[in-house]
Amino acid sequence: MPAPVALPRLTWGAPGSSRHALLVHGLGSNGALMWRYAVALADAGWRVDAVDLRGHGTAPRTLDYSIAAYAEDLRQTGPSDDEPWDLVVGHSLGGAASTLASATSPAWTRRLALIDPAIHLEDRDRQTVRASQERAFADTSEAAVRAEHPDWHDLDIELKAIAAQQASRWAVEQTSVQNTPWDVREAAARLTVPTHVIAGDPSVYSIFEGALAAEVLRNPVVSMTVVPGTGHSPHRDDPDAAAAALLAFSEGGA
Repeated sequence: MPAPVALPRLTWGAPGSSRHALLVHGLGSNGALMWRYAVALADAGWRVDAVDLRGHGTAPRTLDYSIAAYAEDLRQTGPSDDEPWDLVVGHSLGGAASTLASATSPAWTRRLALIDPAIHLEDRDRQTVRASQERAFADTSEAAVRAEHPDWHDLDIELKAIAAQQASRWAVEQTSVQNTPWDVREAAARLTVPTHVIAGDPSVYSIFEGALAAEVLRNPVVSMTVVPGTGHSPHRDDPDAAAAALLAFSEGGA
C-alpha cells in the first residue's frame, strides 16, 4: 500500500456546520481552483475543505504518483470530527482517486460527486491531456490562461496560472507515466454510496461519455447529469449550472 502524505487544506463555511464536504481537484490544478463548488456549498450551510493533491499546490512531493497513491492520501483525509465525509467532490484525476478511495473504504464518504471524472483514459484522451498540460507549463502567465479560456471568471484565470506555477511538472508527467493503463472502471463498479457524475458536454469536450459512461452507469448507485455547452471543467465554463447540479445532488436529488 502506498505511504500517504498529509494534504494541505483550504476551508470555507461555518466551523460548526453539521455537513462536511471535501473537494478534490484535477491534474495540474490545486484546491483553490475548486472555489466555485466551495462557495456554493458554503452558502448552502456546508463546511467545505479543498485539498492540494500530492505534487500539486503546496502539498508534499514524492516519487509515487499512481492513482492508488492519490487515493490513499484521500482515504487518510477526514473531517475534523472523525466522522465520514457527508460529500466528496472529485474533478478529473480527483474523480478517479476519489472513486478508488470510496470503493476501497465505503465508510469514507456518504455521497460522491464526480466532475467529468478520469475513470478510463484511452490514447486520444491521454494525448489531449498531455497537450493541455504542456501548454500550461510552457507559459504559466495569466495572459496565456486568458487567451485559452477567455470566458472564464477572472479568479479562475488567476488561480489556474498560480496552479501551473505551483505544480511539479515532473509529478504531472509521472501521473501519466505511472498510470498506464489509466483505468479505475473496476473500482467504479464496486461503488456502494450514492454517486453522481456531473459531466461536460461531449459536443464540446468530455472524458466521460459514450460507452464508458454507459458502463459506469450500470452500477445502480451511479447517476449522471451533463452540463450543456461546457467542456472538461463545467464549474469554470458554466459555474451556475454546475453548482446547481451539485447542490441538487448534495440535498439528496439525482
